[in-house]
Amino acid sequence: MKRLFVAATLCAALVSAGAMANPLRWASAGDPLTMDPHSQNEGLTNSMNGQVYEKLLRRDKKLQLVASLATEWKQIDPLTWQFKLRPNVKFHDGSVMSADDVVFSVERAKHANSQIRVYANAIGTPRKIDNSTVEFKLATVNPIFLDHLETIQIMNKAWSEKNNSVNPQNFKEKEEKFSALNANGTGPFRLVSRQPDVKTIYKKNDSWWGKHEGNISSVTFTPIKADATRVAALISGELDFILDPPPQDLERLEKTPNVKVINGVENRIIFIGMDQARDELQYSNVKGKNPFKDKRVRQALYQSIDIETMKTRLMRGQAFPTGGITVSPLGAFNDPGIEKRLPFDLNAAKKLMADAGYPQGFEVTLHCPNNRYINDEKICQALAAMWAQIGVKIKLDAQPRAIHFPRLEKLDTSMYMLGWGGSITDAETTMTPVLRNRAAGGIGDYNYGNYKNDKLDTAAGASSKEADPKKRKELILTALKAHNDEINHLPLHRQVIPWAARANLSAVHRADNWLEWDWITVK
Repeated sequence: MKRLFVAATLCAALVSAGAMANPLRWASAGDPLTMDPHSQNEGLTNSMNGQVYEKLLRRDKKLQLVASLATEWKQIDPLTWQFKLRPNVKFHDGSVMSADDVVFSVERAKHANSQIRVYANAIGTPRKIDNSTVEFKLATVNPIFLDHLETIQIMNKAWSEKNNSVNPQNFKEKEEKFSALNANGTGPFRLVSRQPDVKTIYKKNDSWWGKHEGNISSVTFTPIKADATRVAALISGELDFILDPPPQDLERLEKTPNVKVINGVENRIIFIGMDQARDELQYSNVKGKNPFKDKRVRQALYQSIDIETMKTRLMRGQAFPTGGITVSPLGAFNDPGIEKRLPFDLNAAKKLMADAGYPQGFEVTLHCPNNRYINDEKICQALAAMWAQIGVKIKLDAQPRAIHFPRLEKLDTSMYMLGWGGSITDAETTMTPVLRNRAAGGIGDYNYGNYKNDKLDTAAGASSKEADPKKRKELILTALKAHNDEINHLPLHRQVIPWAARANLSAVHRADNWLEWDWITVK
């Protein structure tokens, strides 16, 4: 009887343990670039690091700002903010978080190697008041201070010092750093192992200060570039979730037993940039001059894009064409003039090319990612076919994101694809890093065309520190109109990004395409 009781007890324990084990196996076309939370500002990288590292504030399921590592905050005067830290929060190595870690992390994020330095610089100088209180002193008014603050993930100062990671990884120079493959955050999941471009494994943090909403016990992420392979793995049950099902497979997935599509629009604009600074393009057969410096050439390229055909045939309706450049129409206050595209007109485009002195066109290389945005390489192929009709012969160089983005950081491109998005719809977080003239402190860091648009730059710079909402709106619209008037980029569409999952999985689809693992339940 005793042996039977012991066996029954052991069996029950094993069943209980098995019931609690809910692994999440998921995939995307690309891989996160680094585990260093301040090195690269890229969507998948930020969201995966955000499961390990936390911020003073976080976004809820509707993208509203709520408490996280800070429990309360107040604005003492227009240039001073103060935050109370959550007590007894522990990093994954067991050390207790303090104000020293917050100050360290903000200053680390300002480093030249950091792609989020423009946001870190915008929140001013952090100062420790006591172990549980941090104050931020601003040089000028910041109308979206809290939004900027929410971009900074908090690291452990002692761990970073111990592991030679005081500064962020220099990703574009392929620096090897401990923080690129290892992590020590306070979040709901711990990093177990990292094999770039192969597999990354996480485990639920049972010592997390928060209350787990979902039931995921571990996470295995596998990058799978090939659309067909990724979809097949989901249908077969090898995967529980894919972040980026191809548009052409959505109808089939919706009809597939035990699989579902989770629909959602993303705050993300996809566009083409051009080198408008060099006197001669690096990757073109035009010698002695730069055709992209001529607005007529930029306009010709714009007006030879058949955006509706791209939307219906290539994107299968999963895109919103726009003439805007902000991540959401909200960034331009839904202004129809800003959002309006120039008309598709091949005859007008050919005339503009001839007027600019290129009646036969020219050759140029287009650098494009092949595992970052929905149909990114296919979009570039479609553009090449469209531009061939006005004589512009495209040499397409499509590479994985880990190669594409460092190239752009070095301005080693004549023409390129980029997408910009996230949780913040305010125009500030597009204008200052992407649209403004390149300057110290991260301003214009993503202006990879290195153009100068002084009217845009002046208005955008003034809007960054304007407290009056009405005046600020006028400045933002002035800046965005100046950008559109000069055609500094070629806008394409705002991306729609449904997810696909096994039928027994429930997840919260946010407009910033952020997959929060702790909100996932597997039945």
